[in-house]
Amino acid sequence: MTSVLSSPKKSLVLRRWQNAGVTVLTVLVCLLLLPVRLPGMNLLGIGPDWLLIWVVAWSVKRAPWEGAIAGLCLGLLQDAMTTAIPTHTLGLMVAGVLTARLQKQRYIQEDIVSVALIVFGVAVLSETIMALQISLHWLLIDGSLYPPLGEIWPYHQRIALSSAILSSLWAPALYYPLNRWWERQVPEDLTS
Repeated sequence: MTSVLSSPKKSLVLRRWQNAGVTVLTVLVCLLLLPVRLPGMNLLGIGPDWLLIWVVAWSVKRAPWEGAIAGLCLGLLQDAMTTAIPTHTLGLMVAGVLTARLQKQRYIQEDIVSVALIVFGVAVLSETIMALQISLHWLLIDGSLYPPLGEIWPYHQRIALSSAILSSLWAPALYYPLNRWWERQVPEDLTS
């Protein structure tokens, strides 16, 4: 008896489901790691931004719109875990688009050091976007619960630098296995 799908088609479908499963599983692991503060994962009370690292790893070899969609989805998930104001979505979308554009323009080579530098830069940018949102909220909303501007920006410097350092140091631990997995998942008909 023959099956409806031929063996190569079954294999391709199975690989796509495996790829989707690994992708979703790694996002869930990153979401669960966000609040965790283990030794070596904490600097001045700040931990690595695992979702930002994931967005960079995803966007390195993809189009800017794919990086934006990844940033949007992961930002909404992070906002669901924390609070929607300020939103993490803007910073993650900018990180995804910027990473994809840097790679497409060939300003960078794709290696672990370059990815760590990208993560450092977009982590600072993402935290600055958060600080701008908090500042605007404080300026525009009467009775804002956020601290005054004089306290936001010095605190932002500490958060941005700590997050950028830790995220860039931990980036290879997430980027390398994900990149290897995604490289193996390219269908043979696209590689030839």
